[in-house]
Amino acid sequence: MSQTRLEGRLRRHRRVRKRVTGTAERPRLAVYRSNRGIAAQLIDDVAGRTLAAASHKDKSLAGKERAAAPAAVGKLVAERGREAGIASVVFDRGGYLYHGRVKALADAARENGLEF
Repeated sequence: MSQTRLEGRLRRHRRVRKRVTGTAERPRLAVYRSNRGIAAQLIDDVAGRTLAAASHKDKSLAGKERAAAPAAVGKLVAERGREAGIASVVFDRGGYLYHGRVKALADAARENGLEF
């Protein structure tokens, strides 16, 4: 019984989400990665609300290369999180390996004030 790459990622994501939950004080920094770009959200799972978000599609990030976009998205989500009064988050890698673009986004968010 083989599984597709998407099914495998979703299985890993469910496994991560069993342990990672965001609250209002410490929201979940959820990462979504596609072939073309990357996005991140700060989510309060208790209330079911997105507190801040950033994506490679934001107008301020237009024209960024695929390799440069994760750092820019990490910086932007950290800035928007600080504006919303968020200093500390829990990181949800979304079933992706903590490597490459996911790691670049996380490092940029840390450098710009988010603690996790």
